[in-house]
Amino acid sequence: MTMPSKAPPGPVARPAIPLSATVILVATLGGIYVVSQFLRNSVGVIAPDLARELTLSAAEIGLLSSTFFFSFAAAQIPLGVCLDRYGAKICMLVCAAIATAGAVLFAIGTNPGTLIAARVLMGAGSCCYLMGPLALYAKRYPPERFGTLVGFQLGIGTLGTLLATAPLAWSAASIGWRASFLAIAGLMIFAGILVALAVREDEPAAGHAVHHETIRESIAGLRQALRVRSMGQLFFCHLAAYSSFVLVVGLWGGPYLTHIYGYGLIERGDMLFAAVVAQIVAAFLYGPTDRIFRSYKIPVFSGAVLTALTLAVVAFFGVLPAGWLLVWFIAIGAATAYTPVMIAHGKSLFPPHLAGRGMTLLNMGTMGGAFLSQTVTGFVINQFPIENGAYALDAYRAVFALQALFVLAACIPYLWAHDPWRKA
Repeated sequence: MTMPSKAPPGPVARPAIPLSATVILVATLGGIYVVSQFLRNSVGVIAPDLARELTLSAAEIGLLSSTFFFSFAAAQIPLGVCLDRYGAKICMLVCAAIATAGAVLFAIGTNPGTLIAARVLMGAGSCCYLMGPLALYAKRYPPERFGTLVGFQLGIGTLGTLLATAPLAWSAASIGWRASFLAIAGLMIFAGILVALAVREDEPAAGHAVHHETIRESIAGLRQALRVRSMGQLFFCHLAAYSSFVLVVGLWGGPYLTHIYGYGLIERGDMLFAAVVAQIVAAFLYGPTDRIFRSYKIPVFSGAVLTALTLAVVAFFGVLPAGWLLVWFIAIGAATAYTPVMIAHGKSLFPPHLAGRGMTLLNMGTMGGAFLSQTVTGFVINQFPIENGAYALDAYRAVFALQALFVLAACIPYLWAHDPWRKA
């Protein structure tokens, strides 16, 4: 006799987790996220050097960076199933091995094909270092603390993006970009060891059996997550939010500073560094804003509009005075830091047994949007004339204008999303 499929029992109430245990957990999960964030954003500051050394076109540079996000996004659906079925710890350890292999392959690559394959491995290996920790936080902490924990996770992780700016520029100038990636592979191994030692999956409370889903139940849960109210509106918003930041810091910001302003490796690293610092600070500030406004939609929609307006400034003016250029990079970092609240909004839509799959589906939108933006803009830049190896100013203006329109178009459906803070 076949029993009807049903959701597993809700979470069992647990005693409060000591502050010291929370600090250790957040530091460990944030630490490995730092390494994965470095890997995803590491092309931007060295892009001109890669283009020169390997004779890469703008389209190839865009593809080299975006393949990370493609493999990352493609891994989200199986990741969601694995998080709910096997737990976050085992997923993070397996992914650490894959990401390490990608970093080593990138360091020894001598042609575009090898580097692209390495980026695919890096993307697949980095796919769980936000969703895995969020799944742990969702299971172990009350909902009202989730947004703040997301803010800490993203804020700490963004240090990896920071490492991919001025520190990577300094390292590349000192020991070369290849040796730098070998060092990062070593850091990923070390971070994986810390996860193995410090992270544990919650054990079931006495009298409660563990629910192991069948493959059929896992797929059915995926379909359930897709049908959750406002899933579509949140997905569109995720497409444009993070892609705006990585379009600038992770890809075209470095070439823009070199080709339009004549900045060298160290100077462009410093400018991108300022953008990342601004996002780190803003991510911590954005985390609790859902509680301040008693709304997810107000801070998310405000952040999206500010992002579009900031991109539109460079699209309109093209070249900014040196002082205002620094202000612009700080502004783009701060404006795009509304992601913690957007993630908390998404998490609030899903019941506990669908949290892993729901959040990974939304993260698929986040990384898929980065892949689309970087791939499309690479081909857009290729349509403009190249003089002395430099891309045209109008090419960069077109790129920033397209992204501003993308953000505005993606957040329009969000206006009709359900906001659990505003219950009727």
